Amino acid sequence: AIVADLEQSGNLVKIEDYAHNVGECYRCHTTVEPIISRQWFVSMKELAKPAIEVVKNGQVKFVPERFSKIYFNWMENIRDWCISRQLWWGHRIPAYYCQECGEMVVAMEQPKACPKCGCQHFHQDEDVLDTWFSSGLWPFSTLGWPEKTAELEYFYPTNVLVTGYDIIFFWVARMIVFGMEVMGKPPFEYVNIHGIVRDSQGRKMSKSLNNGIDPLKVIEQHGADALRFSLANGTSPGSDMRFYDKKVEAAGNFANKIWNASRFVAMNMEGQEIEKDLSALELDIADRWILSRLNGVIRDVTDNMEKFELGLATAKIYDFIWSEYCDWYIEMCKSRLYGEDAAAKKTAISVLYYVLVQALKLLHPFMPFITEEIYVELLEAGGSIMISDWPKYQEQYEFAEQEQSMLAIMEVVRSVRNTRAEMNVPPAKKAKILISTAQAEIVRQTENYLLKLANASEVQILPAGASEPENCAAAIVSLGQVYLPLGDLIDVEKELARLQKEQKSLEGEIARCNGKLQNQGFLAKAPEKVVQEEKDKLAKYAEMLERVSARLESLKAL
Repeated sequence: AIVADLEQSGNLVKIEDYAHNVGECYRCHTTVEPIISRQWFVSMKELAKPAIEVVKNGQVKFVPERFSKIYFNWMENIRDWCISRQLWWGHRIPAYYCQECGEMVVAMEQPKACPKCGCQHFHQDEDVLDTWFSSGLWPFSTLGWPEKTAELEYFYPTNVLVTGYDIIFFWVARMIVFGMEVMGKPPFEYVNIHGIVRDSQGRKMSKSLNNGIDPLKVIEQHGADALRFSLANGTSPGSDMRFYDKKVEAAGNFANKIWNASRFVAMNMEGQEIEKDLSALELDIADRWILSRLNGVIRDVTDNMEKFELGLATAKIYDFIWSEYCDWYIEMCKSRLYGEDAAAKKTAISVLYYVLVQALKLLHPFMPFITEEIYVELLEAGGSIMISDWPKYQEQYEFAEQEQSMLAIMEVVRSVRNTRAEMNVPPAKKAKILISTAQAEIVRQTENYLLKLANASEVQILPAGASEPENCAAAIVSLGQVYLPLGDLIDVEKELARLQKEQKSLEGEIARCNGKLQNQGFLAKAPEKVVQEEKDKLAKYAEMLERVSARLESLKAL
């Protein structure tokens, strides 16, 4: 019809195809045609100015700071905001139309009479506010505003807003704009921006991809604490993370580790007096080490939390509880707990209890349920952990020298364990340990721990620079050199024969893998996954062969 009219009026110049992008509904794929309609708008230029200023002057801080650039980019180039939506849910537009003369009145409540004709009958605009307009009012509208309530006085402004980077303009900016306009001050001091949780392939979770994770199913399988901890652990501020079920499973294993350690402490507390004042106890080097390490973790985790570095905080708590408290300190305490010395037993359980309670408090924000259960039920620490005091750094528990000494001894234990494993020493056989060192006092102070943790029958100290004993496996450590006499531990000839057999077998596997990977027919026909598996096998066998060959050389040198 339009073409015919143009042609009839003599204004049609030519007809040609015009290529352009046509909008399409993402659900039903119907063509979407633009149509002009009457809408409500808010003029934003003046409203944006105070909201820009409070971020520039530091009243509102973005964490990480780089996201303030996104904020400024939006706010400094802001346009008028269309706030009306043609939906049947939401806050109605507060505009009323006189049914007699059509006069429009914008008011908080329906007018009693039309200012133009005096009619008392109105109908309200059927449009609703944009959801982000309603959300922008959230910091104060939920607290009784426009009334001046006690809740509004107490909770506005708040400290921190935690949100994703994808709604900085939609939500964060609107809240700051409305807060400045209505309340005269911004609604929060910090905006902590987190990334998006993506699937294991790095894709955004969506209904169309059907790759969403049902948290209730994950919680049913692994527990709420495990899911919560896994989402915090390993994250960096503002960066996306991938969801892996194995991470949640690992967090569940961590929860089990904490529970078992706590049960061990609780059982050893039975009938035992716990000394709350640790300065009244005679602490040995292991006690001072764990207290010093706890002190450092408290300092670091508190600093991480204040900087919103939750990934670093969880990693430090995890390493401290699992690797230092459970794997080392509990094992070090067992000889005292099971011994006859009452004073030593009291010291061990008192320090175990104190360190565990403080560690649970550090962990509580990330694993609230299990920490509350242990704190209240197992340890009977009194009250709820969530209202207990946050651990504080204490200078009297700073034992830097003992920390270094224990680290050196732990290195010795690891070297002995590694050597035993490499040389295939039966676990039940106790080994004599020779340590050539200029720091003999450290070895003497920790000899009882070396005997237990390294499964040693004897610890002998050699002068620094002493000649290497015969028939010994050797390892270099920070204290000096560690020697493990192998004569009484293994049959050297038998072990040589075993290793030579293993070496030959690995060489055969490597030759087989190389043959496949050099076969052009295999490479052309086999699926990419199968080819990659073969490459992975080759790398694994090569690494194993390198270790076996090194052990063979060590044994031949004896």
